[in-house]
Amino acid sequence: MSNLNHQNPLETVDKQLVIGAGFVGLGMAQALKEANIAYDQVDASNEIGGNWYHGVYETAHIISSRKVTQFTQFPMPEDYPDFPSAQQMWEYLKAFAYHFDLHKHIELNRHVTSVKPVENSLWQVTFANQEQRLYKGVVLCNGHHWCKRFPEFTGEFKGEIIHSKDYKRPEQLRGKRVLVIGGGNSACDIAAEAARVGKTSVLSLRESIWFLPKTFAGVPVTDLSRGGWRPKWFQRLMTYALIRLSFGKHESYGMTTPQHRIFDKHPTVNNEVPYYIKHGRIIPKPGVQHLNGNAVEFADGSREEFDLIVCATGYYVAYPFLPPELQRVRGSFVECYGEFFLDDYKGIAYVGWGQPRGGVGSLVSAYGPFFTRCLKLQDEINVPIGLVLKEMGQSLPKTHLFDPHQVFRQLKLLNLGFNLVVRKAHQIDATYPDFQNRPLDKEVNIKSDLASV
Repeated sequence: MSNLNHQNPLETVDKQLVIGAGFVGLGMAQALKEANIAYDQVDASNEIGGNWYHGVYETAHIISSRKVTQFTQFPMPEDYPDFPSAQQMWEYLKAFAYHFDLHKHIELNRHVTSVKPVENSLWQVTFANQEQRLYKGVVLCNGHHWCKRFPEFTGEFKGEIIHSKDYKRPEQLRGKRVLVIGGGNSACDIAAEAARVGKTSVLSLRESIWFLPKTFAGVPVTDLSRGGWRPKWFQRLMTYALIRLSFGKHESYGMTTPQHRIFDKHPTVNNEVPYYIKHGRIIPKPGVQHLNGNAVEFADGSREEFDLIVCATGYYVAYPFLPPELQRVRGSFVECYGEFFLDDYKGIAYVGWGQPRGGVGSLVSAYGPFFTRCLKLQDEINVPIGLVLKEMGQSLPKTHLFDPHQVFRQLKLLNLGFNLVVRKAHQIDATYPDFQNRPLDKEVNIKSDLASV
């Protein structure tokens, strides 16, 4: 990978800076390169790949299929299975970077400590080694699977408590009495692994979840919805039918029917948990009430003893290097227009914070051309692109969950009508001829910011 040498750390660079070289960061870098937009790319790790390099457990496989997860412009190898492993995903991302010659622009072991707007609408970026650079814009692709969220417990536990991020291999579970807290895909994977190698496996759910099968009639479920736009009500109806045909009713597994509609929360795609429940290898339990020594008391009054608690309770969306004024995170989503842009600051883009229902590669491939068109338009005007999208009627997101069908449809309409966006942008720009970002000179306290998210 590149080790670029910036002789003058405060020299103005007419480039974008992409922060992060994971799945999304690499996809956005390829879009910038394709559009001939100059950029640098940095990553805090010693290798590219993001979560697929340093974050997932070694037995992980993708839950969306190969066909919807791959970048549209770079298909995965034909000998890959429908659900590639973590190792295969990492190899694929490295091949993607080399195929498009992205690796030459990537600086590894480059930890960003501060990003802030300064004079002339430039962005000052500070690294852990105190080097500083000025960029025209920053593209934040630092991921959302790293800032661990733990539940709040009452009482004390004498055994070991870890986050699912800290789980790497089955040996951590072997022979142990394991409690997994959470109902997401990682929680179910770990509970199933504990059912195979652990002494006991208990899955604690505060509320029941919808289990989606990975395949139906031999076809990945995500592939069944490919091609053409389908309204969400139709998707829900078809998915509910698949669930009933595959798993039946929740009551058959000693669980209550979920109180939320399908897709109102991120789906859990897992066949193994229902299978192991039927075999008595996974015991479903309600939420944790209290910790007491080696024992855990549950909301239904039952009590079990454990050696290990795995908290698969998700992550915070976090940008610890940004000043408070640019911390636009509201719960699990970022308040920005067009999924990227602010209406009061230009040159900053929040990318990859959402969770699509389906593979990320096809979405990044679709978003890339629209994103680069916006960056080129930003060079023509003073006002932020986010303000233009806001004035055109776009609203702020209310959830981190993305419906791929809706996203593809919106992007198609935006690309077809981009000339209208350009005209509107210049009209708005004429009313703010002297717009500049407001500089923020306050230093960022990394530790305190992380503690507050």
